[in-house]
Amino acid sequence: MLMVSGKIHLSFIYRYDFLLLACIAMQAFMYFTNMETKDELLVITMFHLIGLAMEIFKVHMGSWSYPEIAYTKVFGVPLYSGFMYASVASYICQAWRWFDLKIIKWPGAFRAIAITIVIYLNFFTHHFMYDLRYVIMILLVLIFFKTKVRFNTNGNIRSMPLTIAFMLIGFFVWIAENIATFFGAWKYAYQHQSWQMVNSGKITSWFLMIVISVIIVIELKFVKERREQAVALFKSNDVPKTLPV
Repeated sequence: MLMVSGKIHLSFIYRYDFLLLACIAMQAFMYFTNMETKDELLVITMFHLIGLAMEIFKVHMGSWSYPEIAYTKVFGVPLYSGFMYASVASYICQAWRWFDLKIIKWPGAFRAIAITIVIYLNFFTHHFMYDLRYVIMILLVLIFFKTKVRFNTNGNIRSMPLTIAFMLIGFFVWIAENIATFFGAWKYAYQHQSWQMVNSGKITSWFLMIVISVIIVIELKFVKERREQAVALFKSNDVPKTLPV
């Protein structure tokens, strides 16, 4: 959609507005064809809100910009941008199902959620104080040192350290970011005159964003599993007793 809308001028609608409508249509298609479940749609909506809050702040700070005109812009940020964050969450949800993901030796909810909060706050606070990303990355290695993700590909069970999975996904999202900026999804300050490859330092930013995404999805999966187990246990104990005649 970025490529088509960048090459074909639509006189009756602004490009960012078209992208929002197209993304909504695609999301509706995925939901009503059962490609995504109701629970997954709720997760994706959460990422819309997380991404929009970050986009508004980052655009305000001049990290990047959306220079084109649109009706559906909030504080300089087009609403379609939330779908770029949501697409990452959608990928994780789909991968969980398709590859039958299992998490081995999860460090626990407290440490996982705590490091998620620290990462997200650092995206904001590094504009005013020291950037803690490398300290956070060391903490991540320590926290998830024993954690692995197990997955199924064509009947073969494989596994890898979760931190390696974080970095690999972050790297490929960085490649996608290069494609997106090439087709004008947004622009960094050094891309306004002509397109340039996105700074490789952004790989660490995406690495950390992927950590947030994966942890949120995993914790919500755990909550759902515990809820389903509790319901199943309740039903198994709710057996009517036969009264003596």
